[in-house]
Amino acid sequence: MRVSSQDVTVVALLADPDTPTEIAQRMARMLPDRLADRSGPGRRFDVEVVSEPFTAGTEDLSTLMRRIMDRGGEEDWDVVVALTDLPLHSHGLKLVVDLSHEHGLALLSLPTLGGFRLQTRARQAVEEAVLSLAGPQATGAGEPPGSQPLRGPFIDRLAPIHPGQVGEEEIADLRYVVSGPRGYLRVLAGMVRANRPWRLVPGLSKALAAALATGAVATVNSTVWSLATYLSTPRLVIAMVGSVAIMIGWLIVDANLWHRSPESSPEARKRAALYNASTVVTVGIGVIVCYVGLVVINLLWALFILNGQVFASTTRTPLHATEYWTLSWFVASVATVGGALGSGLESDEAIRAAAYSKREQERLSVLQDDHRD
Repeated sequence: MRVSSQDVTVVALLADPDTPTEIAQRMARMLPDRLADRSGPGRRFDVEVVSEPFTAGTEDLSTLMRRIMDRGGEEDWDVVVALTDLPLHSHGLKLVVDLSHEHGLALLSLPTLGGFRLQTRARQAVEEAVLSLAGPQATGAGEPPGSQPLRGPFIDRLAPIHPGQVGEEEIADLRYVVSGPRGYLRVLAGMVRANRPWRLVPGLSKALAAALATGAVATVNSTVWSLATYLSTPRLVIAMVGSVAIMIGWLIVDANLWHRSPESSPEARKRAALYNASTVVTVGIGVIVCYVGLVVINLLWALFILNGQVFASTTRTPLHATEYWTLSWFVASVATVGGALGSGLESDEAIRAAAYSKREQERLSVLQDDHRD
């Protein structure tokens, strides 16, 4: 690691596009002051954010660390911390962070920080990485860099994070990984958070329009009234689950979001399973939000349009709150199936961000375009 003059350490946050860049830009505003407060007297930090798809085309740790090292060699940076929203693996375990004190490099995989308080956890992780890489001058410690474990989110006894194995030929000299079922769930939650499922709802405008039209017609259909009145709660639940599952499956198939690994190794299959699980959960959250919205809109529409006498004469059941709720619930299931058909009118761009494999393809395409230029 190079040492800057005038007690100023230049820190570069090399971030993948989308979520990593947004997180890096937000933390860059407060990071210099926080690092200065925790370092030795007179020490100052300058933080730069560089957004580049440095993970495009590979998830090999050695290759990524070499890319980061080469990128850092092109600039006058003292410390480079790379942020990615891809889940990375090391010896069958999921990587949290790799550090190379010799070269002043760190590689942080954001999904392993979990799906909650991601901004705070990422900032804490970057702070600890920078202070560790900056050496005794920044930390005020007498030990050589890397001789002590990182603090912050890495020592939380509730987090399944622990030091990992580092090979002799690797650039990194300190590694943290997650393992076990809790680690898997933590990574999955982080991947879903990086997918930002709330962006899926406005992206399905045509599907929602089809669902709303279906719901509006079904609400005033006397046959639907009779069905809703005599359907038991278990059947309504089955209709809800079935319609949501149809919508999720159709969106994934229609947009070709299912990831198939070209490799046959066990690690590649595990990675593909993790990608697909995050895609299903992400799309599922978006569809469930749409379903709840349909129930509310159908209920409001039913309250406005239905006539109690006509409903009672058709179904031989008084129109009370229970009937309003049951009808709205059943119509939402019917409308969701109609929305699945309408989703075929969407462009793939509307839901492409819900799949890690699609974003990786886009980053690789961007990188190839830059090379051609």
